[in-house]
Amino acid sequence: MPLDYQRIKNWHFADTRHTYTQHDSILYALGIGLGADPLDPSQLQFVYEKQLRAFPTMSSILCYPGFWMQDPATGINWVKLVHGEQRSTWHQPLAAEGTLTGKTHISHVIDKGADKGALVVAERNMYDADNTLVATIQQTTFCRADGGFGQGDAALPALPGAPQRAPDYQRSIPVAPNAAILYRLNADPNPLHIDPHTATAAGFERPILHGLCTYGHAARAVIQACCDNDPALLYRFDARFSAPVYPGETLVCNIWYEGADQIHFQASVQERNVIVLSNGYAALRATA
Repeated sequence: MPLDYQRIKNWHFADTRHTYTQHDSILYALGIGLGADPLDPSQLQFVYEKQLRAFPTMSSILCYPGFWMQDPATGINWVKLVHGEQRSTWHQPLAAEGTLTGKTHISHVIDKGADKGALVVAERNMYDADNTLVATIQQTTFCRADGGFGQGDAALPALPGAPQRAPDYQRSIPVAPNAAILYRLNADPNPLHIDPHTATAAGFERPILHGLCTYGHAARAVIQACCDNDPALLYRFDARFSAPVYPGETLVCNIWYEGADQIHFQASVQERNVIVLSNGYAALRATA
């Protein structure tokens, strides 16, 4: 059934105040596989409270406004939702602990047609205690059963595809067999990621990894290959979710440089040769 454009576009979100600790930053880092090598200083900086640093993509779980599309008042068939894209911009490096205030609004409601569904983009801006903008998150949800409302916004600028040449870098990151069990402690307790019966009922052979956990693993590859393991250099990180990952698989990230600070990337699963993150784009802060 088509969604109500005006209702969704003007959906009200209360501000979300989120206080997080060093423990939370460490738990997030462990959830995306950091600390697997306890002798690697580039990983220890995210999991050891001595001079602890927050991993940038932790912003994806901060100030989350909740699963608002499950509210019957939206009129959205939430059972058929798919997380389509995630776009993140860091205006300031994320602190290892602190309090952020999230302000969320619907920036785009895009009609793809009655047989193709709709895209809804929720934009979340997060501010620190000094009211300084720290991060902007754009989450695109593909509402597969809700297109055909006959109006809507223009689409977001499309994310670029991968260059048609060999990658400049390739990084392989094993995904731990218990990665989803760890990651779900951050923000998403959906049984799809831990309960084999739920996963089977949803059409998967076993529980799948959270898309945002895959997103964090790919950011690890880019920061390692392009930022000399300095998370403060990552300014923007965008990707499209193309297929799920199963915990225990190996994520292979191909990375291309386009100029000094523009990066394209694509992630696939080695064991199945399936692209799981496509149209990846990252931007780096200029260094002195």
